[in-house]
Amino acid sequence: MQHVILGNGPAGVIAAETVRKHRPDDRIVVIGDEPEPPYSRMAIPYLLMGDIGEAGTYLRKRDDHFARQGIELRSGRAAEVDVAHHAVKLDDGSPVAFDRLLIAVGATPAHPPIEGMGLPGVHPCWTLADARRIMALAKPGARVLQMGAGFIGCIIMEALASRGVSLTVVEMGDRMVPRMMGEGAGGMIKRWVESKGVKVLTSTRVESIAAGAPLDVTLSNGERMAVDLVISATGVKPSIGFLERSAIKCLQGVLTDDRMQTSVEGVYAAGDCAEAFDAISGKTIVSAIQPNAADQAYCAGMNMAGREARLPGVTQINVLDTLGLISASFGRWEGVPGGEHVERSDETNFRHIRLEFQDDVLVGSNSVGLTEHVGILRGLTQSQIRLGQWKHRLMEDPLRLTEAYLSCAQGQHARNVMFA
Repeated sequence: MQHVILGNGPAGVIAAETVRKHRPDDRIVVIGDEPEPPYSRMAIPYLLMGDIGEAGTYLRKRDDHFARQGIELRSGRAAEVDVAHHAVKLDDGSPVAFDRLLIAVGATPAHPPIEGMGLPGVHPCWTLADARRIMALAKPGARVLQMGAGFIGCIIMEALASRGVSLTVVEMGDRMVPRMMGEGAGGMIKRWVESKGVKVLTSTRVESIAAGAPLDVTLSNGERMAVDLVISATGVKPSIGFLERSAIKCLQGVLTDDRMQTSVEGVYAAGDCAEAFDAISGKTIVSAIQPNAADQAYCAGMNMAGREARLPGVTQINVLDTLGLISASFGRWEGVPGGEHVERSDETNFRHIRLEFQDDVLVGSNSVGLTEHVGILRGLTQSQIRLGQWKHRLMEDPLRLTEAYLSCAQGQHARNVMFA
């Protein structure tokens, strides 16, 4: 049997190794579209900081790791999937036959329609090639403008700040990390970042970039800036354009079931391009975080190898370190119709919490500077434990989370044991 895996990031590698463990004699082909060995994009900021070299980003450290595993690495980009003939057509025209196929192509940076985005000195920060170009320009004292202050943008921002550049961040939303934080939390993160010497402009966008040395950037607030480097961190989208003419159903991403199988039998998807069920929201979502990618890849690999595995759903988890300030977002942090919430802030000490309830169930939360509660917030949100009277106590004092979790989780366990 031949297993073909499109994508050689963490999801592709984990799936390939899972298949190999259970199918020692099958052929496994992993196809990646970059010249480097399989690596982690999440390690690129550490490369920019100088904490690691390029080899430190590699997913497996031995040069012969994949050869020893009997996993064939191949360079190419998928152009089309021919489901009827069980073949992937690559962009060079060559076909690759498969018995089982995993789509783990990840995501690509979004390109905002801004004049000048193709100029030298304007770069995304997504690949090792991008990182090399950025490091050549982001020298101490260099004037750098970053577009986007979302989750990925904040990670890139920290790496740039560590290089001693003069950094300005422009965000279209009215706060930082607007897709994971409410107004209170996002505003607090902005104040923290500004206290560290980074200029942040929210409710602002780049209108145009003009060529020159330096580049001439015009902002929507009328300001013009001379900069040496522009970083585009305006989000990513699943790389699924090559599936448009296939029978594989896609919404935002490649739609999967609880076995990570797509609408076509024998074809699976995992990672940042996959759309899977989220029990908390009750709908399918693309949750582009590495823990979900790893779980999905293991589940897909097991099923490709003929071993039954099911994934109950993805989890909306975001934990972010922004210049030393830890923030977290879980579940439906924006709230639900008819729900209730409680919010508390300590502006002086940069501590904030907001809890979102549906009846007596915690369905989402934001926290800033409260690292001791991150695990409990995740546990309560994922378990969907009914809080009973503890819901009212948390509405009065949302920091009594440890007591609530211990009381309600233990009570739930006792009931499960009693009626098992």
